[in-house]
Amino acid sequence: MHDTIHDFIGIGLGPFNLGLAALSVPLGGVNALFLDMADGFNWHPGMLLDDATLQTSFIADLVTLADPTSPYSFLNYAKQAGRLYAFYIKEDFFLLRQEYNQYCQWVAAQLPNLRFRQFVELARYDEARGCYVLSCLCTRTGRVSQYLARKLVLGTGTKPQLPRCCDGVPVVHSGQYLQHRAGLQQKRAIAVVGSGQSAAEIYLDLLKDAPRHGYRVDWITRSPRFFPLEYTKLTLEMTSPDYIDYFHALPAGVRDPLLAAQKGLYKGINRTLINAIYDELYRQSLAGPPPSTLLSNTEMTALRHDPYRDGYTLALHHHETGQTSDYRCEALVVASGYGYQEPAFLQGLQQRIARDAEGRLAVRRNYSIDTQGRELFVQNAELHTHGLAAPDLTMACHRNSVILREILGHAPYPIEERVAFQTFGMPQHARQEAAWA
Repeated sequence: MHDTIHDFIGIGLGPFNLGLAALSVPLGGVNALFLDMADGFNWHPGMLLDDATLQTSFIADLVTLADPTSPYSFLNYAKQAGRLYAFYIKEDFFLLRQEYNQYCQWVAAQLPNLRFRQFVELARYDEARGCYVLSCLCTRTGRVSQYLARKLVLGTGTKPQLPRCCDGVPVVHSGQYLQHRAGLQQKRAIAVVGSGQSAAEIYLDLLKDAPRHGYRVDWITRSPRFFPLEYTKLTLEMTSPDYIDYFHALPAGVRDPLLAAQKGLYKGINRTLINAIYDELYRQSLAGPPPSTLLSNTEMTALRHDPYRDGYTLALHHHETGQTSDYRCEALVVASGYGYQEPAFLQGLQQRIARDAEGRLAVRRNYSIDTQGRELFVQNAELHTHGLAAPDLTMACHRNSVILREILGHAPYPIEERVAFQTFGMPQHARQEAAWA
């Protein structure tokens, strides 16, 4: 039993809570601790492809947008690694995903407030002491420990999601791709199902090696086309405190369909990657038809697996023509994305958690989910309440600055509340003029 009552404990160490840990260390008198069940930091290892990049600028690192002077910035990492001038000459705002992972690991190695190999089994509230009690299992020794905290920040991340038709079928999710790539390339026919960046990265990676290994690879998406990520500047203002304020204030009945219509704004494909795919198809076409078919508007509605032939049969439906067909392949990669899943340890805190009419976490604007609005905070579990900024690395520093302000009672890092040139709701003067008319 650890008797120290921490000011707050962060559970889960992805980029969001790692950034919060890095911003917490320099604050005098703040006793914070961060727990994770992994052996160390490793960000989506199954998708660390050689050429894959982030879709956000290097400035949106763990700390810079909150504290540009932080020693935990990417630029300081590049300097310490002897690569700052090389990075400058490269003239590319978008970090390689492997490079970002290495940067995060560099930060994690320096922080004294991280505890890995700690699996949180149960969280409860101790009324007598006025604090949360976490029961944790050390994944290396099997030893059980307890940690105490006045407040909690949940950063347990999102989990792979598969279509319902995949239930009980052994498929490879995109997050497991690199672990299975060698085996996939031993097959004669591979299908990639999905519409976003991960599907595009995997498809191109497989396409490049198709002639050498002698397989064909097809890409199937239910989207009407291969949508590029919209990266224009006025659209980027939708990942801003201004838009979060606007979106959060909308009724839930308006937010849900609005978010569904905005998927292309945060789930699209990098334009450079789309062009690279076309160029690779063109290059291969010089020797004959590329061993590949791209199918848009096509949804996988059912899936069967033959364990004896080790093959798959996909029932496909084309949305515009209404046609259906069976499609067969020997290997299948499903790039269906991720979704939030409440961690099991929250079962002991249900009476303290606020819910909406759908039973989802009722996340306040300050990222709290407890009924009092000041004790339990979430990272990237608020897509339905805060909009497309929730999973975006660009807004991580803003969210962490707000959470620190709510926990400490003051803002240790200046919070920019208004950054957009556009107005997302009806401006005040327009409402007044309408009333006068």
